[in-house]
Amino acid sequence: MTRDAADAEAMVSYDALPRADAAALPEQVTFDLDSPALYQNRELSWLDFNDRVLAEAYDARNPLLERVHFLAIAASNLDEFYEKRVAWLIQMAAIDPGQRTVDGMTFAEQLDAVRQRCAESRNEMASCWHDTLQPALRAHGVRVVPFASLDTAARTRLTDYFMRSVYPVLTPLVVDPAHPFPFMSGRSVSLGLHISDPRSGIERFARVKIPPNRPRFIETSPLRYVTLEDLIASHLDVLFPGVTVRDWSALRVLRSIELGTAGEAADDVLDLVEHEVERRRLAEAVSLEVTDTLSRDRDELLLQELGLSVEDQIVVDGPLGLSDLHQIGGIPIAELHYPPFTPAVPLGFANAAERGAFLLSLQEEDILVHHPYESFDASVARFIEDASQDPAVLAIKHTTYRTSPDSPILEALMEAAARGKQVAVLVELTARLDEENNIEWARRLEEAGVHVAYGDPGRKIHSKISLVVREETDGVRMYGHIGTGNYNSRTARVYTDLGMFTADPAICGDLLRVFNYLTGLADGLDTRALLVAPENLRSGLEDRVRREMAHARAGRPAHIVMKMNALEDPRFTRLLYEAGQAGVRIDLVIRGISRIRPGIPGLSENIRVVSIIGRFLEHSRVFYFENGGQPEYFIGSADMMKRNLDERIEVLTPVRAARAIAEIDAFIKALLAERRQAWELVDRTWDRDGTITAPGIHEVMSALAPFGSH
Repeated sequence: MTRDAADAEAMVSYDALPRADAAALPEQVTFDLDSPALYQNRELSWLDFNDRVLAEAYDARNPLLERVHFLAIAASNLDEFYEKRVAWLIQMAAIDPGQRTVDGMTFAEQLDAVRQRCAESRNEMASCWHDTLQPALRAHGVRVVPFASLDTAARTRLTDYFMRSVYPVLTPLVVDPAHPFPFMSGRSVSLGLHISDPRSGIERFARVKIPPNRPRFIETSPLRYVTLEDLIASHLDVLFPGVTVRDWSALRVLRSIELGTAGEAADDVLDLVEHEVERRRLAEAVSLEVTDTLSRDRDELLLQELGLSVEDQIVVDGPLGLSDLHQIGGIPIAELHYPPFTPAVPLGFANAAERGAFLLSLQEEDILVHHPYESFDASVARFIEDASQDPAVLAIKHTTYRTSPDSPILEALMEAAARGKQVAVLVELTARLDEENNIEWARRLEEAGVHVAYGDPGRKIHSKISLVVREETDGVRMYGHIGTGNYNSRTARVYTDLGMFTADPAICGDLLRVFNYLTGLADGLDTRALLVAPENLRSGLEDRVRREMAHARAGRPAHIVMKMNALEDPRFTRLLYEAGQAGVRIDLVIRGISRIRPGIPGLSENIRVVSIIGRFLEHSRVFYFENGGQPEYFIGSADMMKRNLDERIEVLTPVRAARAIAEIDAFIKALLAERRQAWELVDRTWDRDGTITAPGIHEVMSALAPFGSH
């Protein structure tokens, strides 16, 4: 099918999908759309999301070792939330504790509520491990046991392992006039000890760091494990000979991970970010977790040295650092894991064996790919690899936000530069927790002759775009890729994302303008097809919502579907309330934060919010506007957050080709019909039927891949 026929294809109707009946309403209902009661708190809504992740660890419909992975993910998520959001709340509560956010809560109130919820979550995770998962694992022969419970032969073997492989790595540190309080790095687990010298009777605090370069769970015999901290605690006499250990507790500190680059002037952004990454190690502590309290004076010493208050301490009834449970979740017992999954090769690539054949096929029709159901390596990575080797390709332009340490795409771009092609890469150095990896890649790319540019520290380049410029018989042509997810071959195997390949002159021309805007100096950006933040993305989406409102008031079909990771922006939330009141049917598929309260009679009974949590991380962003029967579709990198709409470089592309539209229609229909993994938000409460065993969206989408085959 040619591009001219793209809009002629019939679309899937969503009217037949089951929906809750709206309550009978009075004709006139008035709401103050600025009322704080209509907006959920951002931080508490995120904690609701992490509770949904934790629920997967309890869900017996999931394979057991995958449930262990979900617990580890929930624990890691909560760590990052503390390091980022709680650190920010502490700062804001200190500056202006009485300032209120759109939901009506002051920063001080939010900090108190969040601390309480986080402490509850920590203990719920410990309970999930101790009371639910460990008993289930024991039924399958997998045990984590105390060192003291082992027989003599096993203890001897582990003691030998300790002396050979652990003891040389350890550094016992005592606090006394000659030894200052030791630095405790973020996320590391330590043993805090209350010790005394039997000769002098003097009591001291001591600390032993659990080495992160040793396995956290040590296998003593097949499927039987002892924790590393238990092994170390069982050999304290070796570390402190002749000293009495009165009691001990496991300790763990979390520190802020925010970089202080925003608004800072620098001659070299790379040097600035590199310096800030080094400073992060010494960032302020925001939380102290302990498995048991020591003596009062020892607890006071810990909090004082870390600059924390009693409110920042969490006593956890169980092991700390549960993100390390990924090691247990990785035990190779096939029946306790998801069935093996092999991504399909997209048909557009499978049928293009000759170099350049795939690019030429894009002149006829755009190609949409859906990861991980369709292979990232066989599509996106191949797109760049083929372009790097194609003699007819003149230039390649590319953005990088998060990527793997062994990125085949960046390797291909360095090869392209070595072949004499013009290669420009926009590297976002301040992608949180990926700064060091991106700094390393930036240096390697520069050394390979690639033109490297960086984003403004105050405005991240979050867009996922690539552009290939090729010399052909009828002149120079451009080919582009716009995605919803990072150019990361590792995460592409477990994150759901969409990407579109196109030779559409309007879209590719816009991509060229975006790249020139990022690498050059321009006052504003004018695009014809793409919606680009912070220039016209917000206004473009808002205009389309208002257009749906006009259609609804005129009695024409009006429906909005948005799939995203977060709905945080208050202004956009308010507009969706207005659209719901105007009669627009709105379906929101939101993985994480949701400000909006659906189902309020007279206000939001036309709005439905679901969150899908399952095998893959729902990361794609899709926007559908029914437009009175002439629907529009967009995919891209932006969520409905203020930072995405106003403070970052984001790109949404229209999807116009008939086959691509049919594929997105099938995806949207599967999303809205999902029952097994979908949580529905009713006012302020998330609910799910945990008994449904029918195939979920991941099974449905796997059956459809590659899309072109159905």
